[in-house]
Amino acid sequence: MKVLLINGSPHAKGSTYTALHEMEKIFAEGGIETEIIHVGNQDIRGCIACGSCAKTGKCAFQDIVNETAEKFQECDGMVVGSPVYYASANATVIAFLDRLFYSTRFDKTMKVGASVVSARRGGLSATFDELNKYFTICGMPVASGQYWNSIHGNNAAEAAKDGEGLQIMRTLARNMSFLMKSIALGKKEYGLPEKEERIGTNFIR
Repeated sequence: MKVLLINGSPHAKGSTYTALHEMEKIFAEGGIETEIIHVGNQDIRGCIACGSCAKTGKCAFQDIVNETAEKFQECDGMVVGSPVYYASANATVIAFLDRLFYSTRFDKTMKVGASVVSARRGGLSATFDELNKYFTICGMPVASGQYWNSIHGNNAAEAAKDGEGLQIMRTLARNMSFLMKSIALGKKEYGLPEKEERIGTNFIR
């Protein structure tokens, strides 16, 4: 099994990484492979709604989004981590997720998602909610821990002192591991849920 850990912070080894790395250790204990993909320091533009991905199956912009897409298709779970900027996620990781989720047309049903957020003080729950929406729009169960998945600290050294925050990450990783393994067993026994043909209803008549 494999989990992708998306580091949406500009800092490769900052407080967001501290949270993801704490999870990474638990995944390793459970025999789950991980890969941290650092996107927060890259030049990633937003979606321009060109529609190219519907024809080609990939984003028109050849960058880390398309590089990650293949790994996303093969993985069992994804954790997205971001610092809080103005009670919201880093704009770079939002551009990355918009394009990644929109341009990839493979079935994401029952891949497990989780989000983790870091901040000096506030805006954590708003950012946490924002990131989870990427999972819930495409049939991905969202793993939970013992609290909203957040860690406090203005840098890695401060985050390492947040005992509760680190424990939240460990609990989240254990719960996510259990959920992924349980889903794998369920797929073998029952398969994936039946899908109806999609109905699209616009609000303007």
